[in-house]
Amino acid sequence: MPVANNNKKHQNTRVVELLSVFPALCLVCVLAIASITPALGQSETGLNWVSTWSASPSSLPPGLLPPEQVTDAFSNQTLRLIAHTSIGGDVVRIRISNTHGNKRLMIGAASIALQAQGSDIVPATLTKLTFGGQDSIAISRGGLVFSDPVAFTVPALSNLSVSLYLPEPSGTVTTHLAAAQTNYVSEPGDFSGSDTFGAAQEIPVWNYLTAIDVGRRDGITAIVTLGDSITDGVGSTANSNNRWPNYLARRLLNDSNEPEFAVVNAGISGNRVLQENSPRFGENLQQRFERDVLALSGVSHIVLLEGINDIGMARMFAGEDVSPDEIIAGYRQIITRAHARGIKIIGATLTPFEDAAYYSEDGEAKRLAVNAWIRGSGEFDGIIDFEIPVRDPSNNNHLIPAFTADNLHPNDAGYKAMAEAIDLNLFR
Repeated sequence: MPVANNNKKHQNTRVVELLSVFPALCLVCVLAIASITPALGQSETGLNWVSTWSASPSSLPPGLLPPEQVTDAFSNQTLRLIAHTSIGGDVVRIRISNTHGNKRLMIGAASIALQAQGSDIVPATLTKLTFGGQDSIAISRGGLVFSDPVAFTVPALSNLSVSLYLPEPSGTVTTHLAAAQTNYVSEPGDFSGSDTFGAAQEIPVWNYLTAIDVGRRDGITAIVTLGDSITDGVGSTANSNNRWPNYLARRLLNDSNEPEFAVVNAGISGNRVLQENSPRFGENLQQRFERDVLALSGVSHIVLLEGINDIGMARMFAGEDVSPDEIIAGYRQIITRAHARGIKIIGATLTPFEDAAYYSEDGEAKRLAVNAWIRGSGEFDGIIDFEIPVRDPSNNNHLIPAFTADNLHPNDAGYKAMAEAIDLNLFR
């Protein structure tokens, strides 16, 4: 018994000793962790990664596609994809997505360059991209990869040319359909290292490329413009980069009195807040928000303009009618998820659509109810009243005739008016 008591006393003494040094040990651990953990959005090299361009997948997973659309699209061919930047930088990386693929996607080689004209590039800027130090990479079904960071001068408001060589049958393609941009597919072969494309086929879509990030050594952040075809730029002149987010990017970068921001586009033509049922309109906003917005680099602000398709498409698809309260409930979820990441979210009013293909008086009443909530609820961090600059003064239910060809989508002039109506103080 005395021996047991002595052992117990010895054990208690050791516990006290350990407890006495525990705070110091914890401090050492915290300091060690802090020394190896970069700040939010930064790499171990101190770079601040910010997305300068993005394109959300508007195709749908194979399980939601008609069987005839689940097929190989490319084999032993090179894609050359044109992307218009917002901010610039001296280090770049790209994101390639097989989100909607039905099998593994093989990238045999990849490169980036400045676009010269069409599928031609500026030869001196051609730069090979690697993946974990390798020229090629296999992307799992549903997966996404980053290229390795590479030194490359990315000018602001410029056109980049990204080439992807696909040596094997591609499977179902992850696509952004309403690109308003001409892209290119080569004849058979690897043209990722070539200045020109032989017998290039033009395509009006972006395939696989979903974001381009630049590395910065300042605190610049990104504004994500989130919405449907009106954010996607349907109705704007192809290859002109005259979507309203492009006009906003130019305003921010050209005004010396305003802070600089990247402006990236997460619009999908036909997209809805609550539902989806078409092979070309993407998953609903609730489903895609994490992938298309929160996963981008350096996001500090979101501008949300979506809901008109939830209202109008109710006439086109049986059983899909939604109330203003349901759309508002969808908004509230997006607001909550943005705030959980410390991101400010700005609500934008829905623009008029009288005489559009899916207009109805009931739909107009819903639009007005949704807009009244956006303006008056106080739940967004700010408001952009897009309705005001584009509505016809003689008929507030209608777009200004000179601003539209189809009474739903603005044209270049309409998109410019929208961007110029934005109070840039919202982003300060």
